[in-house]
Amino acid sequence: MKNYEIAVIPGDGIGKEVVPAALKVLDTIADVHGGISFKFTSFPWSVDYYLEHGKMMPDDGITILKGFDAVFLGAVGDPTRIPDHVSLWGLLIKIRREFEQAINVRPAKSFKGITSPLLNPNDFDLIVVRENSEGEYSEIGGRIHSGEDEIAIQNAVFTRKGSERAIRYAFELAKKRKGHVTSATKSNGIVYSMPFWDQVFNEVSKEYPEVKTNSNHIDALSAFLVTKPHTFDVIVASNLFGDILTDIGGAIMGSIGIAPAANININGKYPSMFEPVHGSAPDIYGRGIANPIGQIWTAKMMLDYFGEYELGRKLLKVVEEVTLSGIKTPDIGGSATTMDVADEVCKLIRKIR
Repeated sequence: MKNYEIAVIPGDGIGKEVVPAALKVLDTIADVHGGISFKFTSFPWSVDYYLEHGKMMPDDGITILKGFDAVFLGAVGDPTRIPDHVSLWGLLIKIRREFEQAINVRPAKSFKGITSPLLNPNDFDLIVVRENSEGEYSEIGGRIHSGEDEIAIQNAVFTRKGSERAIRYAFELAKKRKGHVTSATKSNGIVYSMPFWDQVFNEVSKEYPEVKTNSNHIDALSAFLVTKPHTFDVIVASNLFGDILTDIGGAIMGSIGIAPAANININGKYPSMFEPVHGSAPDIYGRGIANPIGQIWTAKMMLDYFGEYELGRKLLKVVEEVTLSGIKTPDIGGSATTMDVADEVCKLIRKIR
């Protein structure tokens, strides 16, 4: 029996709705499979926690999480109550940085039963590997002066170690897929960091002669994701570029509500964290209509991380059977509730026992 201890942080808004739905699915998988079990420990760290305690997580929060096999997170933020930069840097980004979750992986594919807004999506199936520790989201910079002389400076930081780590991860992933890596760049406009990124990409590519490569400027690449997503396999990008591209990936699937993500620690020192791409969506929180597929697909990525590839494959197949049957939340053209979808997924999992 394999036992996995999971730290669960539902967070804010619809995170409190989709996380329980996904945990129900994971419990069903464990019950049906018999060879694995999950122990979930939930933490209330959120905007509510911040308003009560003046911080997004306790001072020893990182120490607490360190003992778990993985962190399963819902959504963070409620800009109507505290600014996003306070909630994100106090919890989500704090975990990513302190646990050295240097790689962010986000797949996108044409999903059975969900209509893509693209006229002809051609069954695309791609993965974006996003550098997750530095780049444009560095903490270096500041503000000086005031009034019309006020200046804000934000420095992007690209290290060889960080860039190479993400790029190499993309090549290793491509070897297991269709064997093609596309680099997102902007070296025709960003004169230092992007030529450096291109140089590292070209150097690493020489170690993988069996993998085809190309490089696209981020503006053109964004357009290509809309006009010809089926031509991509693995895309590797800096922190900001990867963030933008994966929102486009969610959009061309039909809803950002179905897009999953994994924050991967590749040195084994700390747990990885799994979260859907969507935010806390306070506008629909409490109505029971949030799409749980992003969180459930994220659970599939967590199963893959644990080496339970066959269980992950079966779970995604079941989810597509559910959407193909018409049981869908309103964001993708249905009328089902969050738990309607989760319950149907659990029902089909038991049927294929």
